[in-house]
Amino acid sequence: MKFIGIIPARYASTRFPAKPLALLGGKTVIQRVYEQVAGILDEAYVATDDERIEAAVKAFGGKVVMTSVNHKSGTDRCYEAFTKVGEEFDVIVNIQGDEPFIQPSQLEAIKACFDDDKTQIATLVKSFTPTDGFDALENVNSPKVVVDKQMNALYFSRSIIPYQRNADKYEWLQGHTYYKHIGLYAYRAEVLKEITSLPQSSLEKAESLEQLRWLENGYTIKVGITDVETIGIDTPEDLERAERFLKQKEEGKA
Repeated sequence: MKFIGIIPARYASTRFPAKPLALLGGKTVIQRVYEQVAGILDEAYVATDDERIEAAVKAFGGKVVMTSVNHKSGTDRCYEAFTKVGEEFDVIVNIQGDEPFIQPSQLEAIKACFDDDKTQIATLVKSFTPTDGFDALENVNSPKVVVDKQMNALYFSRSIIPYQRNADKYEWLQGHTYYKHIGLYAYRAEVLKEITSLPQSSLEKAESLEQLRWLENGYTIKVGITDVETIGIDTPEDLERAERFLKQKEEGKA
């Protein structure tokens, strides 16, 4: 099977404008993401709507596709970029442009989901651990996932699912394995085309989680497990945290 990685990257961001071009350890965030992906997948492209990002990607030797400014989601931008690349690939992997520490093992885990011929869409989760604490489990910015016996997603929620009726909530992490969603997606080419034409669903609007649109329309989402904790960059404070993490990593402490 042939896998292509698409990295959607927007210049405009409410919480952190120009985020893809922010410097992290002397390289732009988007370059670090690209370098983590290139070589693991058969091909990799940045998909952007901004000429400044396009120029930056070309400057470090990366491949880039210009896309519409009107996309409402990274999935839509991902599909347009895929059509513009114009090559045949079996699976498109959608990598967030603010994940500079995405690991090869995570990309391999999501690729492995397609060893099952029935897989339409795949994503990753990471187990919450008791040391994470209840506050981390309760965080609405960290969606939770429940899965079936075949590791297909049953539901994603910003709420804590499942609710343990007969246990103190501060002991929930000891009594059940909760899964945190990692925002990495992969789609078979024909499925990506189909889901980009779907209207917003009621569950998606309620939770503000795009993947619920796919579940509500009957698509299955295969779930792979990773034990790697990454640092997404949503704010300037996240960038400072990432700088510290990178420094520790380079010093062999992380």
